[in-house]
This record gives sequence, structure tokens and C-alpha cells, in this order.
Amino acid sequence: MSAFQIQSVRCLLIIALAIISYLAFTPEEYSLVESSNDKLDHFAAFFVLALLADFSFPARAYQWPKFLPLLFYGLLIEIIQHFLPYRSFSWFDFLTDCIGLLCYGFSQPLLRRLPLLQLRWEHH
Repeated sequence: MSAFQIQSVRCLLIIALAIISYLAFTPEEYSLVESSNDKLDHFAAFFVLALLADFSFPARAYQWPKFLPLLFYGLLIEIIQHFLPYRSFSWFDFLTDCIGLLCYGFSQPLLRRLPLLQLRWEHH
């Protein structure tokens, strides 16, 4: 991946973190989010975060240094939600976040076959 591509993916990661944080902490309800399956939303969000984190630092494999910060981010969301009067802490949401992170790791053999994503692994 070129330096420009890496920087672009890092910007997308920051944007994704900002959007997810906003949706996690806002008292506003959005019809698209509210009408979907909450656990599927958690899974998809953390799968995408894992992908973006992995692509943001392509010199390193998807291991603990990439996985743990996202895991703690998911836990932090739940802890903060515990203190919000319009949200609540959910171990099931956190577990679903973890599953999304793990599934990204397990799906890498399939993702490596997708032409759009092969760039990530071209020199590894």
C-alpha cells in the first residue's frame, strides 16, 4: 500500500470511530440504526473497525496490538453508556463487539482473495 492509501485508511478509521462514538453516546434516535438489529450493528461496526485498523498499519499482522485497543474501545463504550440515563451497559453488546473483531481475523483468508482488498497483503 502506498503512503497515501495508508493515510486515507487511517482517516477512514478516525471517521468510523467518531461516527460509532456519536451513535453510541447520543440521546438521538436514528431510524436506520433503530430499525436494524442491534447486535448485527455491533458486529458490523467492530468488523469494519478491525479491517480499518488492520489496513491502517499494514506492516504488522492483525494481532494483539491491533485487536486490544478496539476491544478496550468497545468496553469503554459500554462503561460510558452505563452512566448515561438514556443508555445502559450490555455485556451482550460487548461480546458481539468481540465476535466482530475475531471474525475479521478469521475471515482474512477469504478477504485476501477479494481483488479490492488484496492490496493490503501484497508485500506480506
